Amino acid sequence: MASTSDIRKGLCIRYNHDIFKIIEFLHVKPGKGPAFVRTKLKSVTTGKVIDNTFSSGHKIEDVRVETRSYQFLYAEGTTYHFMNTDDYNQITLEESSLDTPGLLKEGEVVTILFNTEDSLPLSIDMPASVILEVTYTEPGVKGNTATNATKPAKVETGAEVNVPLFINEGDKIKVDTEKGSYMERVKE
Repeated sequence: MASTSDIRKGLCIRYNHDIFKIIEFLHVKPGKGPAFVRTKLKSVTTGKVIDNTFSSGHKIEDVRVETRSYQFLYAEGTTYHFMNTDDYNQITLEESSLDTPGLLKEGEVVTILFNTEDSLPLSIDMPASVILEVTYTEPGVKGNTATNATKPAKVETGAEVNVPLFINEGDKIKVDTEKGSYMERVKE
């Protein structure tokens, strides 16, 4: 058993007869009344995200997890195939267990969390950022804006990312996997 002081991003807990992963949390100490922790929980079985507030000192049941590195091989419909980088065993997972499947390219190494009790995969942690090539975007027109304007661009995985006007087809860009947003252009 853990308490609310142990809450951190990525912690898996058992709550309402399901296993949830904490994706956001905020410790709040109001001027009047007891402290509490506001959390955003994502179900690892259904992918549904809920908001919940735990009072300070509340006991939570944490789930022991183990992390393993897997390489993404290919997608077949909504089924994604991964290979363990240590023993080369392959597993398949559904698209709903991925946060941003559109940013996952073949050969990318991800971290998969497994429940130590029954060795079932709980969730997939993508790298913080990925480098993808722009396959299609409209040409940007110089001088038509006074602020940071963006345009949609299609990347090699098929996802669409808003990029600055100076990005052209064939450019490699770094994309934040958590928000799915453009970070910077990558020079080769």
